[in-house]
Amino acid sequence: MKNGKTVPDRYRGDIFVLILLMLLIAAFLFSFTVGKYALTLHDTQGILSHYLFGAAVNYPQASETVFFQTRLPRLLSCVFVGAALSAAGAAYQGIFKNPMVSPDLLGASSGAAFGACLGILLGMTYLQMHIAAFAVGMIAVGLTYAVSSAVSRNENTTMTLILTGMVVTALFNAGVSITKTLANPDRELGEITFWLLGSMTHLTFRTLPVLIIPVIIGLVPMMLFKYQLNMLSFGQEEARTMGVNVKALNVIFIVCATLVTSASVATCGMVGWIGLVIPHLMRMLVGPDYRTLIPASMLGGALFLLMVDNITRVFFQIEVSIGILTALVGAPFFLILLARGRKGWV
Repeated sequence: MKNGKTVPDRYRGDIFVLILLMLLIAAFLFSFTVGKYALTLHDTQGILSHYLFGAAVNYPQASETVFFQTRLPRLLSCVFVGAALSAAGAAYQGIFKNPMVSPDLLGASSGAAFGACLGILLGMTYLQMHIAAFAVGMIAVGLTYAVSSAVSRNENTTMTLILTGMVVTALFNAGVSITKTLANPDRELGEITFWLLGSMTHLTFRTLPVLIIPVIIGLVPMMLFKYQLNMLSFGQEEARTMGVNVKALNVIFIVCATLVTSASVATCGMVGWIGLVIPHLMRMLVGPDYRTLIPASMLGGALFLLMVDNITRVFFQIEVSIGILTALVGAPFFLILLARGRKGWV
């Protein structure tokens, strides 16, 4: 009975992940055609064939410029940010055994936001602003850990960590408000406000490594240790009896989730709800097995952010911040998931 039950469930999850991968590839290629400049599928295919296989050039030069300077960096950013935030949300929810946990739990998002706002206020270059956002995000997490360790004294560390993260988040949100107060209303204030709402507008190949490298560094350990994350659902004591180093596993997933969250916020600003909604939806579709849940969350988050970004470029004449639409789509969708969701959660 055991094999008869679990093997089909696992195969069903793998099949769903494969379907998500194919949908993501299709959405990625389709997204090249979306925007003010009419880049057709034929032009996209021609550009890819030319650079991948050396085929003859059969597309306008303007299409190649739009492809490489605008569409490709933006779409890659959507994929990596969506995958990173969703995987971070799934990891946090598994570590803390709470489906309401989001990636900014430890203050990473608010810290990164403060670093970016400070960089804008001080007139840093775009790359320097990204580095400042990432660095302050990591400082926020370090502060959360330091205060939590000093206060908890190894007693009820999970709850203390969550409460400390809330305090640190409030602290850095106050810092963001201070930078907005000090900013020049005619220059920095508008830039800070628009960046905080989340945007993919200014992304280029020059700034992509600031996102892609940290995200890959953070996602690889999550994929390698996703099976051990299943053990924590039985409780820490039971996980220890099965040979899991619970403390080390917690550190790995929290550090990696914070790393990818900080990199995402540093790159495109505050993009909310993805790390909360997508893992919750994927858990309902593929179950709580993290061997399939984390890959499904990554693909689902990337697909969701791609489609939301397409909406901003199709239905609005001006550039609407992507964080606004993720909230407009994510909040009602999450209420529907809660209303139709299962009573149990592991």
